[in-house]
Amino acid sequence: MRTNNEIWTAAGFGVLAGMRSMTAPAFLTRELSRKPTRALKRALPGLTSKKVSQRLGLLALGELVGDKSPKTPARTVLPVLTGRILSGAITGAAVSRKRKGARIGFALVGAAAAIASSYFFVGFRRLLTQRLRVPNVAAGLVEDGLALALGSRLTRALR
Repeated sequence: MRTNNEIWTAAGFGVLAGMRSMTAPAFLTRELSRKPTRALKRALPGLTSKKVSQRLGLLALGELVGDKSPKTPARTVLPVLTGRILSGAITGAAVSRKRKGARIGFALVGAAAAIASSYFFVGFRRLLTQRLRVPNVAAGLVEDGLALALGSRLTRALR
């Protein structure tokens, strides 16, 4: 039986994926690679690897830097949004790692949260930059801070 906490955690990873697509799997793999059980290594070999965790961390860092560039495409254009949806689905499904049949439901929760979050944070960023006249870099740093705080909170929920 699914608990509300697991569903909220899957949704939280989806929200994080909508904010920063690589940050969600980076936080997840960092936590899962700390002390993976044998069963977890068999079920999610890529997500429990320390090397994968380090590489995803570097990609997430690159995304945090690249997000501030005016040449970065909008998060809601189809190819970028698709990446966020996949990130939300994968991290959402991984939250249900102890349940064999629940993965698809958690993946859908993560994907839906990533879509909603992507559009919400476009509006949030627009509010900061256009209405409140906050420079784009500063608005991006605010969003980065929110993403890092959420990622930290979500990894504690996995312990």
